[in-house]
Amino acid sequence: MHPFSSARLHRLIQLGFVLFLSWVAWRLHEYAQGVSGNGAFVPRPAAAEAFLPLSALLGLKRLLLTGQYDPIHPAGLTILLVALCTAILCRRGFCGYLCPVGWLSGLLARLGTRLGVSCRPGRRLEWLLSAPKYVLLAAILYSFVVSMDLPSIEWFLKSPYNLVADIKMLQYFLAPGTLTLGVIVVMVLGSLFLPGFWCRGFCPYGALLGLLSLLSPMAVNRNPASCSGCGRCAAACPSRIPVDGRKRLSGPECVGCTECVSACPSRCLDIRFGYGTGALRLPAWGIAAGTLLILLIGYAAAVFTGHWEADLPPQMIRMFLN
Repeated sequence: MHPFSSARLHRLIQLGFVLFLSWVAWRLHEYAQGVSGNGAFVPRPAAAEAFLPLSALLGLKRLLLTGQYDPIHPAGLTILLVALCTAILCRRGFCGYLCPVGWLSGLLARLGTRLGVSCRPGRRLEWLLSAPKYVLLAAILYSFVVSMDLPSIEWFLKSPYNLVADIKMLQYFLAPGTLTLGVIVVMVLGSLFLPGFWCRGFCPYGALLGLLSLLSPMAVNRNPASCSGCGRCAAACPSRIPVDGRKRLSGPECVGCTECVSACPSRCLDIRFGYGTGALRLPAWGIAAGTLLILLIGYAAAVFTGHWEADLPPQMIRMFLN
């Protein structure tokens, strides 16, 4: 792999965000210790709210109904809006570049390939394996968004549980139960045998972003005239998409990682923004750049408008933790 290939850039960005979120998790742990009286007080890391998607979804519905931003977890709502915008403009760039689970999934998939245990199911089985995440998404949207009226949403967002949901989540994963450990083991083993086992088959967040990405004008395009038919692009795809049989990767499973573009020896793959002959040709790192730009704009706008940090007194947090 060329040291400056788009695939190398993809993995470096992923690793960077994994390290950043690991630091966020540590700061959240320090914050929890501080408000519990077991350590020095540190500010609450707002970025930890990225791991509260249900609260963010309810906050989004409240925003659409009332025009009011969620005051409890504003960063979580901001990150959700960034993810939705990224899907519409840059495919599933949020999944491909910013999600730590996507990085771990790719790492396990490459390990499975090296161990010789990785396999690719047929197209019918592939569709069957992709179905659970849409079922989970439908159940979540119906149960937590469609069925809940505004008073119920207001009650949940201001409930003691939601006030400390990020700390409770951290405590849950620091001391996981038997069922949680079992699910983790299944997901790890599944990712060794089937690349993208969690992301492709079970992640409802990815399902939502994938459906929105159908609207995206940005996509990997293949020029059949210059394609050698070697199949390296399909073999490199972490989502197991038959890239060598498509002219445009416009489906919901493409995360825009450009691993296929880097693997292509005949340079028949490129990134296009738009449709038909008028589409704008972008460099291979175009999806990565677009994703990061949307993230930075969303973060800057949230900070400027006061929609990033929540003004929650430590005394209140301590009361609901005990």
